[in-house]
Amino acid sequence: MLHEIDLSRADLNLLVLFEAVLREGHVGRAAARLNLSASAVSHGLGRLRRLLNDPVFLRTPKGVVPTARALDLAGPIGLVLAGARGVIATARPFDPARSARQFVIGAPDGVSALFLQPLLAVLRRDAPGVDIRLRQLLPPAAARVGATAWEPALAELEARTLDIAVAPFEGVPARFAAQVLREEDFVILARAGHPFAAAPTLPHYCAASHLVVSMTGDANGFVDDALAERGLSRRVALTVPSFFMALAVVAETDLIAAVPRGFAAAYAPRSGVTSSEAPLPLPRFRIQAVASKAALQDAGIAWLGDALLAAGTPADAVSPSSCDARPVP
Repeated sequence: MLHEIDLSRADLNLLVLFEAVLREGHVGRAAARLNLSASAVSHGLGRLRRLLNDPVFLRTPKGVVPTARALDLAGPIGLVLAGARGVIATARPFDPARSARQFVIGAPDGVSALFLQPLLAVLRRDAPGVDIRLRQLLPPAAARVGATAWEPALAELEARTLDIAVAPFEGVPARFAAQVLREEDFVILARAGHPFAAAPTLPHYCAASHLVVSMTGDANGFVDDALAERGLSRRVALTVPSFFMALAVVAETDLIAAVPRGFAAAYAPRSGVTSSEAPLPLPRFRIQAVASKAALQDAGIAWLGDALLAAGTPADAVSPSSCDARPVP
């Protein structure tokens, strides 16, 4: 018969401390998050190390990093805490108007730019005490957009270092819940007066020098795949890691770039940059908000998902006729 663990001898608050330190990566910030002193958190970590028989977190000049054992435990501990929060939430419903909670949302910069301002408006109106920590999601090196590109984000959702992730997910596993916020396609940005803007044809497109937004530095993307199907190619003169950087560079150079339509509509006019329809059919993609089903037992995270849905689906976001989108052949 297996030895039964006596939970009465274990302080389960240490699991909350574990989650806070893992999320913040810093003892001082975790202390502030928990309304404790740094000394109290340090003492708690000492007790946690004895409880788990592992160093758990290792000090670095910039904070702390989890051990391999801590990373293995992050998912199970997250599930335990999500279940506990779900039980408590049934007794005390989440009230956004009174809440002072902090949520962590992960998204690529071109995606967060689409929902951030509307989300802040929702928070100002309905949840003025709620704080958001926005983290940029990065796909693994050499990953292409597709089913595996955002697997690291799924791991973070299970570890509860992210509450919700928003990205062009595909093939989300059944243990997660996914909600489509909007559909997007791509348009082409060029500086005002650029020859391509005056005549956005396919030959002019191929002849231009291109900028590609690539978080990994890989210059080959879905545009190149679409061109290759027609026996065509382009020169990628520059890659940059963010859409906002792309916007700044395009405004001051002869480079052109493909960016999401919603991003272009929101930010290109104020930068003096023009947008044109792509001269060849490009894929549409779905931006989805994803959370673990265990985390959605927490009424606060469920509310945040609803808030993101309200912020991410403006009336013209998914209507092909209103944004002149071409159907994908």
